[in-house]
Amino acid sequence: MAVKLRLKRMGAKKQPFYRIVAADSRSPRDGRFIETIGTYNPTANPAEVTVNEELAMKWLNDGAQPTDTVRMIFRQEGILEKFHNEKMKKSDK
Repeated sequence: MAVKLRLKRMGAKKQPFYRIVAADSRSPRDGRFIETIGTYNPTANPAEVTVNEELAMKWLNDGAQPTDTVRMIFRQEGILEKFHNEKMKKSDK
């Protein structure tokens, strides 16, 4: 089962609100998901992002692939850098 970290659209029409979820890559965008990792609100100024860093790292270590938008969010939050550093420490041993 290929797991993706992606956005699940919530909110009303013309007022998007997203949840960052871990989902099977075959399930629909707003369909079944495995676990909620955080939220993303692009309508706020500046955009509001909350991410459970421990869950995000767990899924990245397990091989989950983030979509482009989730990758950008993780980069801004510093999670990708932390994941990369952790991965480099393991390879040095």
